[in-house]
Amino acid sequence: MKNNMGSIDRIVRIVIVAGLVALYFTDTITGLWGTVALVAAGIFTLTSLVGFCPIYAIFGVKTCKV
Repeated sequence: MKNNMGSIDRIVRIVIVAGLVALYFTDTITGLWGTVALVAAGIFTLTSLVGFCPIYAIFGVKTCKV
């Protein structure tokens, strides 16, 4: 599994994760949408830490420098 995410892409995802988690814990997003936000945050966190996005691989997108 080769990295296909650049550092800027990873940082943007972590910022999005922080926003989603903050919205959830301040009860701005609740119920089903809150659960969806947390699942998306978990996926974004995992892909950011690993540096590989399966959706990018399917479409042949690479944001990292070769």
